[in-house]
Amino acid sequence: MTVLRLARSELKRMTGGLLPKLTILALIMVPLLYGAVYLYANWNPYGNLNQIDAALVVEDSGATSGDGTRLQAGNDVAEGLIAGHVFNWQQVSSADEAEAGVSSGRYAFALKIPQDFSANLVSPGSFDSASQAMLNVTTNDANNYLLSTIVDKLTTSVHTTVAKEVGEETANQLLTGFGTIHAQMLKAGDGAGQLAGGVATLRDGAGTLHAGTTELSAGAAELYDGQLKLRDGANQLTDGAGQLSSGLTVLKDKTTTLPTDAQTLANGAAQVAAGNAQLNTKVHNVVTQLDAADQGLRARVIESNARLVAAGAITQAQADKILADFDSVAASSPVAAAKSAIQADAAQIQQLSDGAGAVSVGAAQLAAGMPALKEAVAQASGGADKLHTGAATLVTGQQSALDGAGRLAQGAKTVDAGAGQLESGAGTAADGSRTLADEINRGAGQVPNPSDAQKDSLSQVIADPVAVSNISQAKADSYGAGLAPFFLTLALWIGIFMLIQAMRPITQRALASNAPDWKIAVGGWLPFLAVSAVQATLLTLVVDLSLGLNPAHPVLMWLFMLAAAMAFSAIIQGVVALLGSPGKLVVLILLVLQLVSSGGTFPWQTTPQPLHVVHEVLPMGYVVTGMRHLIYGADLSMIMPTALGLLGYTLLGTVMSTLAVRKHKYWTLKTLKPEIAV
Repeated sequence: MTVLRLARSELKRMTGGLLPKLTILALIMVPLLYGAVYLYANWNPYGNLNQIDAALVVEDSGATSGDGTRLQAGNDVAEGLIAGHVFNWQQVSSADEAEAGVSSGRYAFALKIPQDFSANLVSPGSFDSASQAMLNVTTNDANNYLLSTIVDKLTTSVHTTVAKEVGEETANQLLTGFGTIHAQMLKAGDGAGQLAGGVATLRDGAGTLHAGTTELSAGAAELYDGQLKLRDGANQLTDGAGQLSSGLTVLKDKTTTLPTDAQTLANGAAQVAAGNAQLNTKVHNVVTQLDAADQGLRARVIESNARLVAAGAITQAQADKILADFDSVAASSPVAAAKSAIQADAAQIQQLSDGAGAVSVGAAQLAAGMPALKEAVAQASGGADKLHTGAATLVTGQQSALDGAGRLAQGAKTVDAGAGQLESGAGTAADGSRTLADEINRGAGQVPNPSDAQKDSLSQVIADPVAVSNISQAKADSYGAGLAPFFLTLALWIGIFMLIQAMRPITQRALASNAPDWKIAVGGWLPFLAVSAVQATLLTLVVDLSLGLNPAHPVLMWLFMLAAAMAFSAIIQGVVALLGSPGKLVVLILLVLQLVSSGGTFPWQTTPQPLHVVHEVLPMGYVVTGMRHLIYGADLSMIMPTALGLLGYTLLGTVMSTLAVRKHKYWTLKTLKPEIAV
């Protein structure tokens, strides 16, 4: 008996009547009912969210930003949500109404935009009152558990969009502020440069001031020394003024009769002058008379000589000699001497007369000035008294001046020391102000001064600093396509598991034959393989053509599905053949274990550690991974190792089936009457 004949005989038995044919048809349809129908129901659930009613409450009252722009962010968000048609948004008037609708199930969830939404969005412009804008979401897991996750994604998207828009505006204002700071720092740099120049001038002036205060200190010391001398001189002045006052008092007393005496002197001098004038006149008269006598006598001699010459008594020579002798005798005679003396006395008398006249005039003037002199002496005496009093006051004042000069000298020293410190500090300030100017100018160069285009670009980066560039090496086109690898694989296992309910893993007729064990085992498995291949083929056609799965490698996917059907059918048939009815429970347990460990929904690495071993041992996880690579167009290098692994599972199932044939060739009472039949 050949393997094919054994398989054909089992298939004939199963299709011998109408009911068996319907049974086989129903079993073939099982994977479609589980796989295709489930995928159809969940093919694109996110595309139908607009059929879910959601309450929308807008209480935002708007706000005015720092630049005067009016922001109505709440209305903008609401309009964007309604226009997006992601959900069937129903605007309600109050938060209480929305929450009541969520509680009753009228609305799947509620989104509330509070009154201060816009105000909080613009609050980052003020460092003192920055607050986060809130979106209040009300959900109820009694409406649907997964809906909360979907709503979280929606609100996160709204949050990101609004935060990015507002963040761009805030960042733009911040960058504009940087430009303002840059300009102001340039002005500050110019001002600091001017300050540095002014402080340098101050430093030079402080040096000049220090030099001046040094001179002032020296001058104040000299002033103090001078004040000492002045005080001593003032003391001497006081003493002298006292003596002068005493002397002038005596002088005043002594000059009391001076005007009368001076008048008497003037009168006497006038009389003397008059007497001297008379005496002078008389002396001149005597001199004139003497001259006249001499001339008369000489004339008589000349006349006498002329008569004698005329008489011939004497000659002319004798006459001349007589005249000469007369002149000689007259010149040497006592009369001539007396005449000369009288003439000399006349000259002196003339001088005396002139002097007496001058004395008379001076005495008269003296007499006239004596009253004034007396008054002047009196005034001088009074002035001397005042001078003495003033000198005493001067001594007192000079002592005060001396004390002030001492304080001035000490203050000048202090000022000089301060001027020295000022000069040193001004030098330090000059260096510091220059450094400040240089650093401000350097800092101004480091403060950004972006252009409008740069501000737009930078504000976008600041508002959304992290951009995700998704490079999808393999991507599912829809939610259903994402679940397809898992549910197609699961549908194959369930479909083959259902076959074991109607098909016999090993026929009793074959066991009674003399055919080799392996032939009987393969002959019992081939009907399962044939029906499961039809299941896999039909399932592949439906999801490709009806649901639009559009796998990247449709033929390879179909062949891989056949390989999976081959491995699954061999394992299920072998387990049930070896263990009998309890084997069906084992197959069910294997289904559950693979359901949670294959990584069909969540990555298998997220499961507890014991399930990792299950994932590594059982075949469904490898089939799910291979189906993903074939459907999404990923790397195919792992397909061949996986296919070889499926061939290994097929051999394992065949070995178990062969052991089952060997076991069941020996009948026992349990074979004839099993303890339990399922």
